[in-house]
Amino acid sequence: MFNEIKTHEITVDIVILTIRNNALQVLLVKRNNEPFKDKWAIPGGYVRMSENLDEAAIRVLKEKTNVDNIYLEQLYTFGDPLRHPVSRVITCAYFALIRDEDIEVASTPDIGWHKVSDLPPLAFDHAEIIQYSLKRTRERLEMCPVAYQLLNEKFTLTEMQKAYEIIMEKKLDKRNFRKKVITTEGLRELNEFSKSTSKRPARLYTFDSIKLNSKRAHFIKKGE
Repeated sequence: MFNEIKTHEITVDIVILTIRNNALQVLLVKRNNEPFKDKWAIPGGYVRMSENLDEAAIRVLKEKTNVDNIYLEQLYTFGDPLRHPVSRVITCAYFALIRDEDIEVASTPDIGWHKVSDLPPLAFDHAEIIQYSLKRTRERLEMCPVAYQLLNEKFTLTEMQKAYEIIMEKKLDKRNFRKKVITTEGLRELNEFSKSTSKRPARLYTFDSIKLNSKRAHFIKKGE
């Protein structure tokens, strides 16, 4: 069934997540060629001979989004011999968290944001990869506040809780959430308030730094 002499190809695929319109959304591109022509897929590309995996992922991410200030983490290697219908392709998957306010991607018929709760039919095993990225993102919430990368640079605690609830797909107790998050390392209270129409505008916060607790994770800042 397989030609054991033929070598394999290595790709990187990146699940790019953001929160917009009160929903967790993923960036998808429509394939122009076979296999899976006209199906939606995760952005990705082949690893160049001169690149390691992280360098390839960062390059693809910049090519697709042109955005700085990104949380990027290596997710998992998918190597089922039948994941690609015509070639032997192993992919190293990543997931990236991007603030909606930083997004420069213009939606077109061939690229756009889709709610992770309502995905179109996807090419290859990309539905599985997206689900795996959601699992990992939720795990990361317990270790470090990666949801910060989906918020505006300055945010209220209510906005932060809402981001957690969107990712976790469940309601959280307000008192317990604030008690826990207020002690998070790197969180800084600002002497600024939200421009709310309510009588009591909410205080704004930001993060000065975040401890990643993972050798597979990176914060890509401007110029990197």
